[in-house]
Amino acid sequence: MSTKPAPTHRGDYKHFIRVPTRWADNDVYGHVNNVVYYSYFDTAVNRHLIEAGVLDIETSPVVGLVAETRCAFFSSLKFPDLVTVGLKVVHLGNSSVRYELGVFRNEEETASAVGQFVHVYVDRASGRPVPIPPAFRALMNTLAE
Repeated sequence: MSTKPAPTHRGDYKHFIRVPTRWADNDVYGHVNNVVYYSYFDTAVNRHLIEAGVLDIETSPVVGLVAETRCAFFSSLKFPDLVTVGLKVVHLGNSSVRYELGVFRNEEETASAVGQFVHVYVDRASGRPVPIPPAFRALMNTLAE
């Protein structure tokens, strides 16, 4: 029998990205819909790569494609909360990286959700897996546990 993961804390993460909730993020139950959390993951990872200067979304010959993602929910977010996404690398392979992401509501110390996000690096032209480029790997190592 699997056990539900426990919420993490801000101190468990190496880097943070702030993402405002939007009016459209709320669902009919009055909280941020579960699918929106996956866009937080994608935004946090890719924004970090772009801001660090290792990814150019228009011209980089090697790009990361999402191979797997999952999320465990602990407490609700709702508009107009400000979300902070904590980011760390929990596995760095030859052509893939697994990130763990903690989603924090406003200034709370305990995560509202914890997710995992796997990028497989591929040659943009062929779509075939390739080794993670050195600049990406160096950045990912700064996020490693």
